[in-house]
Amino acid sequence: MKETLVRSLSGLIYVILLLICICFEQALIALFFIFGLISMGEFKKLIQLKSNIPYFIFTLLYAVFAYWQLVLNTDDGFDEITQILMVITIFVELFLIKDLFSGKTIPLFSSKRFILTTFYLSSGFVFLILIANYFSEYNPNILLGSFILVWVNDSFAYLVGKNFGKQKLFEKISPKKTVEGFLGGLFFSCIASYFIATFTNTLTFNSWLILSIIISVFGTLGDLIESKFKRQANVKDSGVIMPGHGGLLDRLDSIIFAAPFIYLFLRILQYVS
Repeated sequence: MKETLVRSLSGLIYVILLLICICFEQALIALFFIFGLISMGEFKKLIQLKSNIPYFIFTLLYAVFAYWQLVLNTDDGFDEITQILMVITIFVELFLIKDLFSGKTIPLFSSKRFILTTFYLSSGFVFLILIANYFSEYNPNILLGSFILVWVNDSFAYLVGKNFGKQKLFEKISPKKTVEGFLGGLFFSCIASYFIATFTNTLTFNSWLILSIIISVFGTLGDLIESKFKRQANVKDSGVIMPGHGGLLDRLDSIIFAAPFIYLFLRILQYVS
């Protein structure tokens, strides 16, 4: 009972903090910067990287994309550099998916550790900010809707899996995840997309429906990949900053991994509309 209360309280604080900061652009930028630094520290421990260079790279990359237009007072070059980052990030994440399905441990040679901290973790937080600026001006509704879809997917995947789950999804990596749980999370995310489309007045229902599928699929893959990193490091959680939940990376792994794919879909919408 006490553990459930502690877990609920820490989760509530996390959600309230995010909901408050998401209403103000600079507050959200500051919050994600702090979240990014904490997650970087947790991830460095998982992959056994002692260098502090990833902190510098994250700070530089994050500042460039968060303040490009404000500092330079122009959009020149911003679209091109964003597309380059998106392509590299998606390629890196596709290789991580390959490593997930290979059945072997994720190779962590020196250069790959720096590639992962840059184009898996750092760029994930960059794309969260870019999603909030999808309309060329700050509008947090798409980002908020994406977080809600992650929460719905995780919650119902857990509930359906716990009560009806029989077939394991990735037993060697995450024994508690089931195929039934995954499908349950996906189903209820699709339902939630209708209400998000109705109340946020951002994208059409069809667009939010596609986003719910993207978030459920890639969010689940992101969670499994982080679980594989934890299994290789022989730890249960990425950290201890959130009592009852573990580390901050444990809470953000799904949205971080899905973020570049969400942004890619939004870019495609721009070109076809």
